Amino acid sequence: MVSTWVPDVSPDTPFSLANIPFGIISSPADPAPHAAIAIGVYALDLKLLSAHPSFADIFPVLRDHVGIFSKPTLNEFAALGRLVHREVRRAIQDLLSAETSHPEVLKDNAALRETALLHRRTVKMHLPMSIGDYTDFYAGFHHAYAVGAMFRGPQTALQPNYTHLPVGYHGRSSSIVVSGTPITRPHGQIIIDPTAEPKQPTTAPTRRLDIELELGCFIATPNKMGTSIKVTDADDHIFGYVLLNDWSARDIQTWEYVPLGPFNGKNFATTISPWVVLADALEPFRTRGIDNWTPLQGYLNEGKEESVFDIELSIDLHTPQGDATTICTTSSKYLIWSFPQMIAHHSLGGCPMRTGDLLGSGTISGPSMREKGSLLELSEGGKKDIMLYGMDVRRFLKDGDAVIIRGTCGSPGARVGFGECVGRILGAAPL
Repeated sequence: MVSTWVPDVSPDTPFSLANIPFGIISSPADPAPHAAIAIGVYALDLKLLSAHPSFADIFPVLRDHVGIFSKPTLNEFAALGRLVHREVRRAIQDLLSAETSHPEVLKDNAALRETALLHRRTVKMHLPMSIGDYTDFYAGFHHAYAVGAMFRGPQTALQPNYTHLPVGYHGRSSSIVVSGTPITRPHGQIIIDPTAEPKQPTTAPTRRLDIELELGCFIATPNKMGTSIKVTDADDHIFGYVLLNDWSARDIQTWEYVPLGPFNGKNFATTISPWVVLADALEPFRTRGIDNWTPLQGYLNEGKEESVFDIELSIDLHTPQGDATTICTTSSKYLIWSFPQMIAHHSLGGCPMRTGDLLGSGTISGPSMREKGSLLELSEGGKKDIMLYGMDVRRFLKDGDAVIIRGTCGSPGARVGFGECVGRILGAAPL
């Protein structure tokens, strides 16, 4: 990979020149949210860069969109389509490379460098997109099997439809928050004594607050209502990817989810990482997903084997006492359905996908206990302690706990990653 002139870019940074993820920042000098990219420990302010006299020459595909990086979300940029995203990313990579063809713009322009190249610790991150709709799928095969076996036994762990279609439900976009936002423990109806008959619910804060390690996908270009997106075209409708933590209140979820699925057990919070890794940046890391032994309906047949990504994922749990434990390491390759298949199925009946819509993969777990992406699995349904540093244990989250999800792929010097997806648990608010 070509080297960069940007200082202090560690070989282990997830934000190498091979990445160039996009996000929305504000800074002390400009408190209005606007676009930036991440490179090493810095954020390059694209709003300031777009004011350079040569901007239209360096980014000819944006000649008619010179104010696009002044917007408070990336939606307008995403809507321009994947070919534009590709050209803009390549132009930024050239600007930041040691052998840039335009050194006068940034590399040798001390004044612009000092104002536009901001240390990331000095900027505030915002949600990167205005999210109109959020759909969460259930494509993590090992999670689906483990949870199904936990409640129904191994013979009926997977529902009959599971290998025929990407199962999903409609989530709540209003409670999607950017990494670093505190998460308040939710109230709900819970069953204190599951053996009692008849069942008698109590309204109380959840006692079984959980995490779900997921990958999120943002839609770039829409389809019209009444039309569908072909699975072979779906990649071109994708803007990029983020890490996603689908916080879950298991006791609330257990009581409410029959017959219509998750509601208050899920809708109180979903956290995403702030930097959107463009689809092109992940192309070198394609791999095979979980083999699906069921013959597929034609609209789900991608015609290729390498349809998912091999992203190294991890979960750290930090206790209020300051002790940190890595409780999970897994890979995003453990999906049985790809995002193009999810999009094809989602739009099959003519549902219009819109720019900024967010799709969640579902919990990503691997086959071993070390690779489980939820506390529900790690604690075997709340029956087993998860050992932490500092002689502490957990089955579910306590107030003050912080969860940090990370994801990266590639070799040193050319890593492509997401940064962190962080949330700390606050005590329940009084009713």
